[in-house]
Amino acid sequence: MGVYTTIDPATGNQLAQFPEISDAELDDLLARSTEAYRQWRTTPLDKRRAVLERVAEIHRDRAGELARILTMEMGKPITQAEGEVALVASIYRYYADHAEEFLADEPLEISGPGTAVVRTEPIGPLVGVMPWNYPYYQVARFAAPNLALGNTVVLKHARNCPQAALAIEKVFAEAGLPDGVYLNAFISSRQVATAIADPRIQGVSLTGSEKAGSAVGEVAGRHLKKCVLELGGSDPFIVLRDADIDAAATAAAVGRFANGGQACTASKRFLVEEPVFDEFVEKFLAAIESWQPGDPTEAATKLGPLSSRSAVDELHELVQDAVSRGARVLTGGERPEGDGAFYPPTVLTGVTREMRAYYEELFGPVAVVHRVDSVDEAIEVANDSPFGLASSVFTTDSAVAERVANELETGMVWINSTSKSSPDLPFGGIKRSGFGRELARFGFAEFANKKLVRNPGRQR
Repeated sequence: MGVYTTIDPATGNQLAQFPEISDAELDDLLARSTEAYRQWRTTPLDKRRAVLERVAEIHRDRAGELARILTMEMGKPITQAEGEVALVASIYRYYADHAEEFLADEPLEISGPGTAVVRTEPIGPLVGVMPWNYPYYQVARFAAPNLALGNTVVLKHARNCPQAALAIEKVFAEAGLPDGVYLNAFISSRQVATAIADPRIQGVSLTGSEKAGSAVGEVAGRHLKKCVLELGGSDPFIVLRDADIDAAATAAAVGRFANGGQACTASKRFLVEEPVFDEFVEKFLAAIESWQPGDPTEAATKLGPLSSRSAVDELHELVQDAVSRGARVLTGGERPEGDGAFYPPTVLTGVTREMRAYYEELFGPVAVVHRVDSVDEAIEVANDSPFGLASSVFTTDSAVAERVANELETGMVWINSTSKSSPDLPFGGIKRSGFGRELARFGFAEFANKKLVRNPGRQR
């Protein structure tokens, strides 16, 4: 049997291990989730809302404790970890506040006699497969709306953040969530497939890599299960000639290096118009100076280690491939010695289609800056990607901003801003970035039965 392991990425020290559960134990979890669903779906909404309100309160009350787990397990700088916990609290509170609105019957205008409404109902036990880069936030995006709706959740977390996974389950228990409604599962990839195929499970949500998404999507499709896939991104950040370059450069550093650059919505490809290219690069490099690797437990640290040494190896391999084919390193690009999983902020120029860094996702603190001659070329290069998650455009011309937003092939566009998450904004992408939406009203509907109730009235 495999294990889930806590390894401090700042030191390389192994801190804890947790064994995978057996097939029999997984079957028991699915049975408990199914039994809990029968009760939870009929639990009065005000009681479901009260649990979510309490979950939000616990996150706020124990922000420091919960944040330290993120810093320990995946190296998130402590200030950013506290920010994640605050965001998570707002998500649970949002669905507690809006569940009644989202569950209200939707009357239809019909041509015949009587009435017709669409009623929003739960569908049953769900499986969630979540990644390590935002251990609490990724779970909240999936769990909060579905628990408010009346579904139950079996959650398989990433192997390198087992203590975060257990902390989530503990918070739900302390908030008064009935047994079986949310269950943590330390299971293997094979067991994930087994769970998805099980007739008791009605859907699956995955946030992760393209490879994982393909595997989960294949099993879900074979067994006719609804799935939501939030996968990778190679998000373009367009800087046009009339942009506020100081603001763009500062935002670029945050957009690329926050969370160690380990975010699917991180700004990764910077497409800068020729007249302001040199100025942007100069100010971008200046902004990067404050993003040097440091101790993630210190409040002043903005860039901590990557999640693991293997993550460093994979990222450095992409940088070396680009350099070997003619790309230029403006800063960084050297892998540090030592046991920690640190990597310096790195900026590449001259990246071409022959290089892996042009099309592959750079999941770490490496930025690629492209010089473009026009708005049209910026849009063309931005769309020349297998991904379509988030994007940014910096310009002072609102009409041009709207035009670019209309032509970008992404699920989200931000104007004069980097991508930011909020409970009331839908999250999701197109192309190889996946399908389905999370958060806002849209996330509430992904695993819901939109049931038509038609009453023609008295028939003669």
